[in-house]
Amino acid sequence: MSLNWKEIDLILWELPFSGSRIQEIRQPDFKSLVLELYQPKGPWKLYVNLSATACRLHRLTQKPLSSIKPQRFMELLRSRIRGGRILEATQPGGNRIVRIEVLRGEERLILWIRLWGPASNILLTDEKGTILDAFYRRPKQKEVSGEIYAPVLYPAIQEGLGSKSLSHTLGKVYEVRPYPKEQSFSDYIEQYYRIREEEEQRKKLIADLEKQLNTQETKLHSRLSILIKKKEEYSNFEQWKTQGDLILSHITELRKGDPILSISDPHTGKSRVIPLSPTLSPAENAETYYRKYKKAKAGLQILEDEIRSMEGQLKQLEMKRALLRTEKDLKVIASLLNRPTPKKKGGLPETTPGLSFTSQDFTILVGRTAQENDELLRHHVKGNDLWLHTRDYPGAYVFIRAKPGKSVPLETLLDAGNLAVFYSKARESGHADLYYTQVKYLRRAKGAKLGTVLPTQEKNLSVKLEEHRLQRLLYTESET
Repeated sequence: MSLNWKEIDLILWELPFSGSRIQEIRQPDFKSLVLELYQPKGPWKLYVNLSATACRLHRLTQKPLSSIKPQRFMELLRSRIRGGRILEATQPGGNRIVRIEVLRGEERLILWIRLWGPASNILLTDEKGTILDAFYRRPKQKEVSGEIYAPVLYPAIQEGLGSKSLSHTLGKVYEVRPYPKEQSFSDYIEQYYRIREEEEQRKKLIADLEKQLNTQETKLHSRLSILIKKKEEYSNFEQWKTQGDLILSHITELRKGDPILSISDPHTGKSRVIPLSPTLSPAENAETYYRKYKKAKAGLQILEDEIRSMEGQLKQLEMKRALLRTEKDLKVIASLLNRPTPKKKGGLPETTPGLSFTSQDFTILVGRTAQENDELLRHHVKGNDLWLHTRDYPGAYVFIRAKPGKSVPLETLLDAGNLAVFYSKARESGHADLYYTQVKYLRRAKGAKLGTVLPTQEKNLSVKLEEHRLQRLLYTESET
């Protein structure tokens, strides 16, 4: 519900417009404007909102919910009325149109604020009514630069509080809505709409987050089912070695071109058939089965790591859902959303593998797989960054990005240690010993698995998982 003319008049009467100087103009979003004012009693801010269902003006005492880059109309106001003095603010004829007269140097300008729901607007004109510009340019209504703004004002019938006169009611009776007498009406209106907008924003954030969580969960479950099927296939890796052994043990009975090897299983006595490639020799067929054996044996460990990583991510999603049901703070809810990384000028978005967390203004990076570990190490961390890893357990590489002239606080080190344990095989036991050192003291191991490093000058750290610490870190997590 927008303000009626009586409510606007009461706010104009309450606020100290006359004599206030315009120190700054800001635009929190695409529907509002803030004038930062000063008068002898102290600074104050005027907030104007042009939304269709909640157009209003009042004193601003709280920080706006959002902030955008400077826009066209705001820049014009800065160039024309910043530093000017407000002579008066009136509501001519009680038409929900506020007229603010500003004097800067020798120039008098008029700032018009029309609070008409969907037709709301802010216009700056000279003394003659020539439009210099408008918040919303509307050519059909001739609300563009160069046109004359002459608002239709209904005749006044009674004297008001803040304006010199108020309009006729056209058969309607308007009253100021009830409000606590211990506070001003302006403060009450700010609080009323603030609560309403926070609830609307909360509902939107929750809907966006639910959608994002559902999408992530669907992708993870799909990927997890594929990995589990592949693990079942790889779990019988010994069969490939056995078949290779059987081919070699009967190699004298085989010829190139044979499609199968049919033998009696020495353990069960049952007939056993081993498929062969007719284009390969018996020895090459055996070698093929040995390669399958080696690939499955090595791949099983990788698959188990990936499955564990997927399960950890699903657990994180469950934790986010649990927080979503109880959390009231808009900043916390917004932090749970993974927002796209802004694009570089003329290029693609800059991305970092793995997960990113924040701890006391320090950034913590976590690689969940061997590929992410290696990519972070090669391209995304520097020599003075700190590296952590669990002893005796495979798991994530955790990096704390260094800040010039600052040492890593103990709390940040413990945060990173908890993440290193959580994203490792030590998670089930709930505690582990870690070692940590600077990236410049790591050396890649030649011929070893991807991402394997040899640390020097390392220090030891014993870490026990702390649920409250992990939940706090979850607020700052994003998949970069």
